[in-house]
Amino acid sequence: MGCFCAVPEEFYCEVLLLDESKLTLTSQQQGIKKSTKGSVVLGYVFRHLNLVEIDYFGLRYCDRSHQTYWLDPAKTLAEHKELINTGPPYTLYFGIKFYAEDPCKLKEEITRYQFFLQVKQDILQGRLPCPVNTAAQLGAYVIQSELGDYDPYKHTAGYVSEYRFVPDQKEELEDAIERIHKTLINSILHMEYFQ
Repeated sequence: MGCFCAVPEEFYCEVLLLDESKLTLTSQQQGIKKSTKGSVVLGYVFRHLNLVEIDYFGLRYCDRSHQTYWLDPAKTLAEHKELINTGPPYTLYFGIKFYAEDPCKLKEEITRYQFFLQVKQDILQGRLPCPVNTAAQLGAYVIQSELGDYDPYKHTAGYVSEYRFVPDQKEELEDAIERIHKTLINSILHMEYFQ
């Protein structure tokens, strides 16, 4: 007969990924418990994303006062008191913990894609300030990756307004993105990992 005072080991967690999808981790599906090490949780996320260059990435979480912490791979989930006090359910945020000094030296396309998603998200959420001319250039590359080369029959005036690139996005920026997008015919940046 079990002790009625025992701390329940059940664990239910949602990991928010950089592409805005969610990965659910539970005791029932993956066998994750509060006694599971952070490295095991990270391993599930890395396998789900097919990441090999894992040293750049980590999982963050927020306590009840919105202070952010990184999940320590060497500690159990129960040892992350700030996390355990927030749930269940628990929420973890996948992201870049360390930026590469030279992103061109990243070997894996999926790693470069995750870096792209992180920078895109950081600009959109205002964590990474971006001058308007740079935001217009980057926005045009994003539009090309999403929609392909400019086609006057498919891309009518205002098509850029359906996308968000910066906080407090203005019509002037959208017009600049459209102008630049029209010039990006078969651009080298139109690659699969931008989609």
